Amino acid sequence: MQATAYTYDPESRSGQVLLDDGTPVPFDAAAFDAGGLRLLRPGQRVRIEMEGAKEDLRITLVTLQTL
Repeated sequence: MQATAYTYDPESRSGQVLLDDGTPVPFDAAAFDAGGLRLLRPGQRVRIEMEGAKEDLRITLVTLQTL
């Protein structure tokens, strides 16, 4: 699934992405680290993997979207 980076805190390595419908979804350091990224800037397109449903939805992977 694709999303747009919305917020990112380099100290905690966590933040939020916006799904294409505008829904913000938080991610934690484990999801950020799983993607091997060093930095994330708001507005970057990312690929995410999620698990769970509705209130239990969580991001498990954040990587840069490449063509």
